[in-house]
Amino acid sequence: MINWLIATALAAAPPVAAPLPADAQPAMFMVRDADTTIYLFGTFHALDSRTQWFNKDLRDAFDQSNELVLETLIPEGPVVPGRRGLPIRAPSVTPSASFLATTRMAIDAGQAQGMQVSNGADMILRHAAEQEGKPVEGLETLEFQLNMFNSMPAASRSQPGDTPAAPPIQSLSKTMVQMESAWKQGDQKVFVDMLGQLQQASPDTYRVMFTERNARWADWIAARMRTPGTVFVAVGAGHLAGKDSLLVRLAEKGIGSTRVE
Repeated sequence: MINWLIATALAAAPPVAAPLPADAQPAMFMVRDADTTIYLFGTFHALDSRTQWFNKDLRDAFDQSNELVLETLIPEGPVVPGRRGLPIRAPSVTPSASFLATTRMAIDAGQAQGMQVSNGADMILRHAAEQEGKPVEGLETLEFQLNMFNSMPAASRSQPGDTPAAPPIQSLSKTMVQMESAWKQGDQKVFVDMLGQLQQASPDTYRVMFTERNARWADWIAARMRTPGTVFVAVGAGHLAGKDSLLVRLAEKGIGSTRVE
């Protein structure tokens, strides 16, 4: 959910001229030691249904994994007592009006191009794991994510009357399609450019949403590496790109990564 906010920061991004491949190959990375393998897959939270992406190396990595870890578990029903991972529950935090407006705009823009959250990589992976009986957990709770956004400095949020104004939905729709196309081809550059623009436009937002979260997630992965097994970790593609990426934070801990081709 939180990555919908990033879409509005992309309206001024340069066009990405890229054909939609019939068989997509989004970026995936791997970290491993003698007895632990962790796959790091960059997701796109809403997709169309025109392209197959859950296949080949990605499917093999998922099948080999003993558990799935997502950014968060969006509630789909009542709390399931005893479920492994962080609790699935409705958040006690009331999201701000600007959060809701921005999210609604991004969702509308994506839907105008046939993109649905139900087709998003996170949701497809979660349902596949649940059907196969794989444990699913989240790095963060939804409540934590909402608290994170609502506690950002006021200057980092969009408010009515801000300059520049919110992008027209047509421009946002075009940008969403361009990003989706780049994601399907495993093109990390578009996300590097997006992160640079976001950091320039709102350093506090960039720090809270990317720098600090990537550092926490790197700590989690470093700790998980001490337990044998194979784990499939799926987070927004932007977290695996740029100078403050999760991969960079892992490298700082002496944990190298390789791209799975």
